[in-house]
Amino acid sequence: MTWLVALSAILHREALRFVGQRSRFVAALVRPLVWLFVFAAGFRAALGLSITPPYQTYITYEIYIIPGLCGMILLFNGMQSSLSLVYDREMGSMRLLLTAPLPRWWLLFSKLLAGTLVSILQCAAFLAVAAVWGIRLPLVGYLVVIPALLLSGLMLGALGLMLSSFIRQLENFAGVMNFVIFPMFFLSSALYPLWRMAEASPRLRDLCTLNPFTHAVELIRFALYGQANLMAALWVTVALAVFSAAALRGYDPARGVQNRKG
Repeated sequence: MTWLVALSAILHREALRFVGQRSRFVAALVRPLVWLFVFAAGFRAALGLSITPPYQTYITYEIYIIPGLCGMILLFNGMQSSLSLVYDREMGSMRLLLTAPLPRWWLLFSKLLAGTLVSILQCAAFLAVAAVWGIRLPLVGYLVVIPALLLSGLMLGALGLMLSSFIRQLENFAGVMNFVIFPMFFLSSALYPLWRMAEASPRLRDLCTLNPFTHAVELIRFALYGQANLMAALWVTVALAVFSAAALRGYDPARGVQNRKG
């Protein structure tokens, strides 16, 4: 019961922060919408797409990048939530949270889950705007995609949590975000299929294949069409476990004491 109380308190705090920062919600929508309305329109004729799963017919470029833009929302919001962790640590509130008489992994998971749920709400708003614009997906996909968004959001949030555990200053974390977000986004299948990347460079295609964000995008892509991509789900789950383990180690107080002694 105490664990649930802590979880609800963290969720409530994150919800209040989200409601109080409406500009954050608007910015999270403007970014993918600009890519959808401007970038996709400019590259529609330049980037031809073949019939590849889960698509059973030719599609427009706007439809192709929808899963990648959902991944973009999860990625940016995961890093933004981790940025707030660094701020909370500088202000001292993070220290108070971790001193609660509960397992540290549960407190960090609660924080991670709260940020992911906010990301899912932003993805839902984005998909609604896209549907109004005329980009409609199978109705079953809007339900099946929720677990895919949850798993992918947890993985990307855990990545940000891992980075925040090793970066001590707010200014440094903001700089590191750019070196993580943009390579992960562009070296993925968010904007172009992997076979198109292989035509340009097989090595770049291999890097895209190793990128966990690629598998998160493909997991979302198949889920939007009511299909399961088990291989992508496995890769995302493995990445979630690795990032979470590294974050727990980074937030280990014994490790911090050893660092100060060193």
